[in-house]
Amino acid sequence: MHGTGVPVATPFEADGAVDHDTLEALLAWLEGEGVDFFVPCGSTGEAPLLSPDERADVVETVRETTDLPVLAGTGHEGYRRTLRATERAAEIGADGALVVTPSYYGFDDDELEAYYRDLADAAPLPIYLYSVPKFTDHALSPSTVAAIADHENVAGIKDSSGSLESIQRLVRATGEDVSVLVGSGGLYAAGLDAGADGGVLALGNVVPGRASEVYRRHRGGDRAGARELNAALVELNHAVTARYGVPGVKATLSLRGQPAGKPRRPLCPVDDAIGDLETLLEDALEASPDWSVDA
Repeated sequence: MHGTGVPVATPFEADGAVDHDTLEALLAWLEGEGVDFFVPCGSTGEAPLLSPDERADVVETVRETTDLPVLAGTGHEGYRRTLRATERAAEIGADGALVVTPSYYGFDDDELEAYYRDLADAAPLPIYLYSVPKFTDHALSPSTVAAIADHENVAGIKDSSGSLESIQRLVRATGEDVSVLVGSGGLYAAGLDAGADGGVLALGNVVPGRASEVYRRHRGGDRAGARELNAALVELNHAVTARYGVPGVKATLSLRGQPAGKPRRPLCPVDDAIGDLETLLEDALEASPDWSVDA
């Protein structure tokens, strides 16, 4: 997985069921905006609130809708359920499995190293580690990631710590055969400067063209332009991650003409934030009109 990946929001119908037709339309729009791969059933896709069958159905819709690579979120709290979800994703045709660190019992790095190694032994898909301490209260250390990354079936890591130092250390620790993916949109260009291979960005749901352009500019040698563009997206990124989270992503999607329904309970809509999000979105889309990206 290289370039700009989108942890796709999961649309819901009024009764709370997954809206697969709207998901197909969202995927077509995102692909048209130039993203490089899709990540269904991640944190932004409300994976913890989906049943195993719903997750498999979402991955299947994504696989059937696009020819882009599909990195399916398959992580659960337990080993057996995670392995089964990974097997189902492989049967559907996913290209890799993004596996969040189990967290409920406060596992240490030794336990997690053994868990990931056993999973990589058994999994029919390449495994991508997913470190997201905001939700799990545990960040995989670079030394632990390096120890796991020598497994032939471990292909990469998404680091959502929000720490540039962590990205730098992971790049140094893992080598060329393991993809390091930035999980924080505010650090995208800086992470690419540090040697990351791409990103999986909630921001990519709402301004996919802009997020993709950060990567394209960087890859094309315009690192200063990538950093400048990324800087114009920082406030919007903060709003749809730290401030409003998944409900903010869905509210902003509606402003883009891509309504994805309400978030699944116990998450609640952020109707009072629409004005704030609209202003931030306009700022992100209107800044530096010389940039060759579509609004």
